[in-house]
Amino acid sequence: MKTVVKSKISALLDEIAKEFNLLVPTAGDGASKFAPYTSGGQVSLDGRTLLPPKDVFFPQTEKMYKFSTDGMAGSLETLLEAPKHQMLFGVRPCDVKSIHELDHVFLTKGFVDEFYQSKRDRTFLVSIGCNGPAEPTCFCQSMGVNPQESDAVDVHLFDLGSEYGAVAKSENGEAFLQKYASFFNEAEVQLPAISEFALKPDVEGITEKLQQMFDHPLWEEVSRKCLGCGACTYLCPTCHCFDISGRVAGNQGFKFRCWDSCMFSEYTRMAGGHNPRPSKKERVRNRFLHKLQYFPERYGDLLCTGCGRCLSKCPVNMDITNIIKQIREVELA
Repeated sequence: MKTVVKSKISALLDEIAKEFNLLVPTAGDGASKFAPYTSGGQVSLDGRTLLPPKDVFFPQTEKMYKFSTDGMAGSLETLLEAPKHQMLFGVRPCDVKSIHELDHVFLTKGFVDEFYQSKRDRTFLVSIGCNGPAEPTCFCQSMGVNPQESDAVDVHLFDLGSEYGAVAKSENGEAFLQKYASFFNEAEVQLPAISEFALKPDVEGITEKLQQMFDHPLWEEVSRKCLGCGACTYLCPTCHCFDISGRVAGNQGFKFRCWDSCMFSEYTRMAGGHNPRPSKKERVRNRFLHKLQYFPERYGDLLCTGCGRCLSKCPVNMDITNIIKQIREVELA
């Protein structure tokens, strides 16, 4: 396996930044997130970021179209810019899985979102494995994620202590390791054992169980303490609800989309005032059914990667692992 000493990572990133728009985990501005790399800047490679990397492909606010009118005539232009080739360096396996889930939503089932695709196709992924839970709230292993390794990337790095072990996962990854070969050595390595996860929700058969629980009183109980703040959806690496709005000035305007949340009462409110999810119960139920039933039925994967962000930041400590436990304890007639 190729290895790189951790003390050389800054020099390696300096070289990468000459070719790519390089995005790395940073801890500035009060919240860790992926941000453009600056030489000598703070790079945080010790764990997952608080804010997930989904906004790299699915920005929180994104202009889509501009239009103009002239009498009965008009014009419409797609605001699709081809971004410079970019690299996400230091993505954790749980977030790699989340990108795969977003690919399902934006690139499959007969429709391709060109705004998402334009950024996804031009992004080189370098992941870093975890040798155990990065945070006490992590439970990725229970959601089918290997915390130590990712496959759907270009290059994966194993944390070996003072070094990273590097493995190419694509042809582009092979070319990358050859191009920057001066930073790497060849060595026989043994991967560290994965330390124990404290949280181990059992999701075996959870989708089939939920198919029988749409009207179960559990949802009233679960939703009681929810504030409807939407923090869980904004921190979640797989939530992808959005709204499309517009701005018009004179005979010109533009359309843009921005993140929305199924936890907000306005999200499903119709023009006539009717709301099919009128209370917290319906909204909380929808969130968990989407994660654990609807998405698996449509795409074959759970829409939760076990990153633990929602557990760590929910102001009232709503815990999806505990909700899964309660679902499993329900006795159905």
